[in-house]
Amino acid sequence: MWFGIISLFPEVFQSLQAGITGRAIKNNLIQMDFWNPRDFAQDKHKTVDDNPYGGGPGMVMMAEPLQAAIKAAKTARPEATVIYLSPQGRQFNQEAAEDLAKQKNLIFLAGRYEGIDERLIEQEIDEEWSIGDYILTGGELAAMVMIDALARFVPGVVGDEDSVKQDSLATGLLKYPQFTRPESFMGKTVPDILLSGHHQQIDRWRLKASLGRTWLRRPDLLAKKRLSDQELVLLTEFIEEFLQNNARKSL
Repeated sequence: MWFGIISLFPEVFQSLQAGITGRAIKNNLIQMDFWNPRDFAQDKHKTVDDNPYGGGPGMVMMAEPLQAAIKAAKTARPEATVIYLSPQGRQFNQEAAEDLAKQKNLIFLAGRYEGIDERLIEQEIDEEWSIGDYILTGGELAAMVMIDALARFVPGVVGDEDSVKQDSLATGLLKYPQFTRPESFMGKTVPDILLSGHHQQIDRWRLKASLGRTWLRRPDLLAKKRLSDQELVLLTEFIEEFLQNNARKSL
């Protein structure tokens, strides 16, 4: 998968050279190319921002250097989708990541200051995306979040591809609790079922725990998910057990 990145601070993306994404870059499973808008500025001072028309605080990124940078990036991959990272964009989530990963070629425009000239958005931006309802100092971190999430769908990036399918939110549910050695830690032991070796029962326990955790922590996800008959049974069991345990604690 190829990512073209338009940013005033391309050095920020060095952190992607570590871990799973770093290995993917080294193995050419994902590629990143960079264009700095300052390289396309039209004056000797390399100006890329100016005061907003109509007044107001802060500065606005100018359309001309950004447009030139986008056109340079599209010369490398003409079919690439141009994405502007913006708090006004569509909310990025796991479903969106899986869908975007099918495109293979994406250009990310990381804005700064008070945003970018609206005319550039109208002329050059294909999609606007947001990673959450909060404000960052720039779009670089948002682009890195999206690249990390998208890279997981590229074959070979994650060693065990089944783990991608079982991640939290991949099925519309939060993931079940995980345990590893030691078997006992601070007086708490691993659930017996996970030590039993009965894989069918383990799968049932994990699905039930996943449903229950989603019910407790993210009921909004359950409201959007159509549960199977088995899932309804397991969720009902979890809720009944949860309420019974809470009732005992209150006695």
